[in-house]
Amino acid sequence: MYYADLSPYASPITEDGDVFTEVGSGVRFVTVRDAYRRLNIGWLEAGRPWTADPAPAAFVSKLLTVLEEQAVNQALGMHECDLCPEPLDNAHPWYEPRPGHRRASAGTGEIRIPGEPGTAYAAPSLIGHYVLDHGYLPPREFVDAVLAFDLQDRSAAYPSIAFPWIPDDAELYDARFE
Repeated sequence: MYYADLSPYASPITEDGDVFTEVGSGVRFVTVRDAYRRLNIGWLEAGRPWTADPAPAAFVSKLLTVLEEQAVNQALGMHECDLCPEPLDNAHPWYEPRPGHRRASAGTGEIRIPGEPGTAYAAPSLIGHYVLDHGYLPPREFVDAVLAFDLQDRSAAYPSIAFPWIPDDAELYDARFE
């Protein structure tokens, strides 16, 4: 699925806003209506243009930390990298890196990075694979936003979710109590 970097985010799956999953338990979901403008970053596709260049080490480290601590719009399906020359072998677990790669080449969700007030960047969870294994360099403003993202700055109502702009009245679904 391709979207140009910095284009407006629009996904039919998330018409009601962004759905954050509590990474630790995987069962708490907070739906946040569009309280911020979302911009696409890193939705790459074979045959479409993208910038290749080495990424700053501090950016890569912080991006990988965000990918470990945040889960947004976890889909029922999976998206496989089509920049890789061969599709995944059915025997290869989708969540493990291919031989010679550092990150898995398939993903099931997204991340959100807070930017300027009122703007967040929407990137696929595959962005780590694109950066580490294909040399993708996102736009400078996204790199700067990742570096500035304080993962300890969380909403008061939902401190277990790594995103600061979740309002107190966000809709919560907690499968532990169903």
